Amino acid sequence: MARTIVESKSKTAIIGFDEPFCVIGERINPTGRKKLASELEAGDFTTVERDALAQVKAGANILDINAGVVYNSNPNPNETEPPLMVALVNLVQNLTDVPLCIDSSVPAALEAGLEAAQGRPLLNSVTGEEDRLEFVLPLVKKYNVPVVAISNDDTGISEDPDVRFMVAKKIVERAADFNIPAHDIVVDPLVMPIGAMATAGNQVFTLVRKLREELGVNTTCGASNVSFGLPNRHGINNAFLPMAMGAGMTSAIMNPVALPVSQKKIDEKKEQIQKAGIMLPQHIDQETFVKIFGLGSTKSIAGKEMEAIRAANLLTNNDAHGASWIQFNKPSSSINQALGGRGGRRGGRRRTSS
Repeated sequence: MARTIVESKSKTAIIGFDEPFCVIGERINPTGRKKLASELEAGDFTTVERDALAQVKAGANILDINAGVVYNSNPNPNETEPPLMVALVNLVQNLTDVPLCIDSSVPAALEAGLEAAQGRPLLNSVTGEEDRLEFVLPLVKKYNVPVVAISNDDTGISEDPDVRFMVAKKIVERAADFNIPAHDIVVDPLVMPIGAMATAGNQVFTLVRKLREELGVNTTCGASNVSFGLPNRHGINNAFLPMAMGAGMTSAIMNPVALPVSQKKIDEKKEQIQKAGIMLPQHIDQETFVKIFGLGSTKSIAGKEMEAIRAANLLTNNDAHGASWIQFNKPSSSINQALGGRGGRRGGRRRTSS
């Protein structure tokens, strides 16, 4: 069975067929995040620090580090991205011992990240494009690291899953020429949006099984791609992830964190409760209130996708004795106190008259 080993200086994450699903946190990425991009250009890493710690707390096993920001002051990423990558890698690995994934389309940034990273990071990524193969595979061999292989080549991204399989096979075979074993290749079969292609779900499930059975490789994906453009994306993602796991997918690049509930939603819920004549316990704090009424949290917490993954780990016997599932669903003491003690009861046992 393929086991892809990713390491920090002191911690190991294993991507494997008989291992719990591996979550690669995607939040440290300025793509599409204007505020974060502006902060990074200004040398402000506050959001990076917050996102790194929140993702680890939510259950991320690996943190993806992407420095792909185009500075207003210098639009050349070949000059700006390598030093930014080094700064991000050093910052994050000083905050947490979780292994890293070095992610860039800029060759020099990939090598800069590998030089700065401690342990054995995951490299993201190589494609079937000839120039990418010729640069990245020697880098993988030089630093002895595992690599994400994305199933597109010089012709682009094919809608035909058989074509994407052949691209993955080509990368695995070319890697073998460098004595890079299949267990160090994590294939991204490319998840298409279900809203644009009705067969996207079935396609990726079939392709993941084929990659596992015929190439013996681990797999990953950008998990949220499947729900792009649809309402209630969490609902789609929560169904997709366990189904993909059942087909043999062993990791995903995703956001493990649910964003804090807004004050507006809290105020709206309180107004509804007041109109319904419901009496709230005195001195109830905001965090306890939103948890009792299912609004989420005032803090960054594990998202619903993490709940689905933990449930699937339990059902596939990759959660010993259900320990992770039980811990994840353990009610907080503040909720029990707000409800009046153990089990939500007030006071002691009720007496019956004789």
